[in-house]
Amino acid sequence: MSRKTAPAPTAVEQAAVSPENQKLPVLTAFAYGFQHVLTMYGGIIAPPLIIGSAAGLKGPDLALLITACLFIGGLATLLQTLGIKWFGSRLPLVQGTSFASVATLLAIVNGGGGLPAVFGAVMTASLIGLLVAPFFAKIIHFFPPVVTGVVITTIGLSLVPVAAGWSLGGNAKAPDYGDPANIGMTALTLVIIMLLSKLGSGMVSRLSILLSIVIGTIIAVILGRADFSQVLNGPIFAFPEPFHFGLPTFEPAGIISMVIVVLVILTETTADILAVGEVTGAKVDSKRIADGLRADMLSSAISPVFNGFTQSAFAQNVGLVAVTGIKSRFAVAAGGGVLMILGLLPILGRVVAAVPMPVLGGAGIVLFGTVAASGIRTLSKVDYKDSMNLIIVATSIAFGLVPVVSPSFYAKFPTWVQVIFDSGISSAAIMAVLLNILFNVIKRGTPKSPSVFAAAPTRMIPLVVLDALEDGDRCENGKIVDKDGNEVKVTSANAGHDH
Repeated sequence: MSRKTAPAPTAVEQAAVSPENQKLPVLTAFAYGFQHVLTMYGGIIAPPLIIGSAAGLKGPDLALLITACLFIGGLATLLQTLGIKWFGSRLPLVQGTSFASVATLLAIVNGGGGLPAVFGAVMTASLIGLLVAPFFAKIIHFFPPVVTGVVITTIGLSLVPVAAGWSLGGNAKAPDYGDPANIGMTALTLVIIMLLSKLGSGMVSRLSILLSIVIGTIIAVILGRADFSQVLNGPIFAFPEPFHFGLPTFEPAGIISMVIVVLVILTETTADILAVGEVTGAKVDSKRIADGLRADMLSSAISPVFNGFTQSAFAQNVGLVAVTGIKSRFAVAAGGGVLMILGLLPILGRVVAAVPMPVLGGAGIVLFGTVAASGIRTLSKVDYKDSMNLIIVATSIAFGLVPVVSPSFYAKFPTWVQVIFDSGISSAAIMAVLLNILFNVIKRGTPKSPSVFAAAPTRMIPLVVLDALEDGDRCENGKIVDKDGNEVKVTSANAGHDH
């Protein structure tokens, strides 16, 4: 008796599979996955570059930090997309080193703790985040758009000085630091980004930052302003060495500061899970959100073992899912595999570490500015009418920028105060959360019609007034005139007809 083969799935059966669960041919999945990697590549290598440079890393060590972040980002993406019991949203979300943590990690490094203190703070705060993840939905009302918008905006603004430092040359002790040629290279990279964004195809425009770094670096090589002599010094393939920079140390101030950042990351990832759920049409409930947040925090807790930092979902890749229409989580999982492979190639990290700082400065201006713009977009959704939201935004952003514009502001305070408040992100987040509780959660005492801090009410013109106007009527010098330039008399509603 011959063996029957299973019939191919019908169109109805294929349609029954939700978009995020649809499987793709292997090569197709990797092609789309590689596109996700290219989209977020600039964002995932920027944090290790910033933090590593601040910690004084150069050459092979800086390259190792970069590849470590690629490796752990790939691992986190696989956990988020494929998932295991209690971990992973099983949605097309790309994970990578969170920008939200950069300013705080810089404060820990500059506070003298170095990378071991950074890793200790990340590990401890992430474990705390892992514990609170299932209950986060109950406190998420403390992080409405007025808070998250302030935080994201401050993240971008607080990183602008980093881009400026890169533009000047990166190393303040170098003889060419501040050389106009360095600033010229930054300007050239910036111009290339704008031209690619304006003139390129959709794909070229989306990859404009990455392509500008490549083109700017090639120009720098031609001009003799780039040194790639150390790229071949070291292994081509290597597994990230656990605790390469030493065992983590645990400083209370740094941990407290990172717990605040972790709460922000949980908020961002929740927003990304909801956004990608809307894009794919997938059902997103509290369990799915909790599974996604647990994956976020578990990845972040393991990350320091492999010399990495906090992990979070990348919002730009949510946008890519919407733009391309490729909603399968397996395509993003393939991208996670690509990230892991890149993380096993230290030679790639050495290439990135050799990119001239002024070239990165041009890209950084756009990259960090984009983060700030995302925060501003979130703040545009806030209701300012008859509320105290305006003073919350104004005070929190200004408070967050104090340590950015005046780095020595807290110099004479205790160390724990410096670690927490030297970070613009921590300062802004603390202030925004407290003011939101004061004015929006605790309603008692807050005036229903706030004075100068409330947005001015929207002006309205009664419909009856519009009905009285004729074609050609216009306002000139505070008077209404008709199409012939004759003044139209304005009377009160109860005026007599004999005037």
